[in-house]
Amino acid sequence: MNATNEGTYLVTGATGRVGGQAVRQLLDAGATNVRALVRDPSAARLPTGVELVRGDLSDPDSLDAALDGVTRVFLVWPTLQADAVAPQVLARITERVRRVVYLSSTGASDAEPKDPVNRSHARIERILRESGVEWTFVRGGGFAGNDLAWAEEVRTRGVVREAFAGWRRSVVHETDLAAVGVRALTTDDHVGAVFAVTGPEALSQAERVRIIGEVTGLDPRFEEQTPEEAREAFRAWLPEDAVEDTMTAMAATTRVPEPVTADVAEVLGRPALPYRRWVADHLADFLPEDGPGGGVP
Repeated sequence: MNATNEGTYLVTGATGRVGGQAVRQLLDAGATNVRALVRDPSAARLPTGVELVRGDLSDPDSLDAALDGVTRVFLVWPTLQADAVAPQVLARITERVRRVVYLSSTGASDAEPKDPVNRSHARIERILRESGVEWTFVRGGGFAGNDLAWAEEVRTRGVVREAFAGWRRSVVHETDLAAVGVRALTTDDHVGAVFAVTGPEALSQAERVRIIGEVTGLDPRFEEQTPEEAREAFRAWLPEDAVEDTMTAMAATTRVPEPVTADVAEVLGRPALPYRRWVADHLADFLPEDGPGGGVP
């Protein structure tokens, strides 16, 4: 697959895991006109050949320079930051560009998502559908990258404490999320498509901790939080009215696992990357500095 050089590609969230992968994959595909929207160009660590432009999706007025000459956008946007300015930001983007590929969430498919993250995703999808721009939605299931939040616990304590040990998600490698998005960005085959991008199997949290141990050579164990401990943890980042809905949804997914889809294989012609591969790709994040076992009592 060779990237078309028609106009300039803009990647937002380019210093994050999925956006960073999208930048690298565009370059690998032969694109010579890749631009990254970053808050601080001096601090961004991106490959040579990427044009760094200062801007922030929370400030619509900062986007004009980044959008100059852009025809296609890979839109990665932390959704809880998006609600206040989404209409203004999306208007600026869709007035200037031909195509937007949006990294969304499988939960955005619900008729009326209850939690604030999926409500925000659904709202952005709706605005893009109504804008007249060419769009593709890459709806991710559980992002494997979220498990990097466990890395310090694995390195230093050898214990991961979370609610719902049996919460089963088909977690997806950021490489696959970016690859599906880049394919939709650079070819005309997927305009108007909605992809549910998952990993190849549904794994519980306890199973993922076990796999981390097998790949790293460490011996982490999973400890299940009590429901009240879980509520307190969620209150640190969720609105109060979303906490019980989140608990209910997690409990439901312990009984009926998150679906596994074939969308990665259909778009890319290969299977989705397994969780074990994701851990291997992030080995340095989980290992203590002095090697396996060095930081685990």
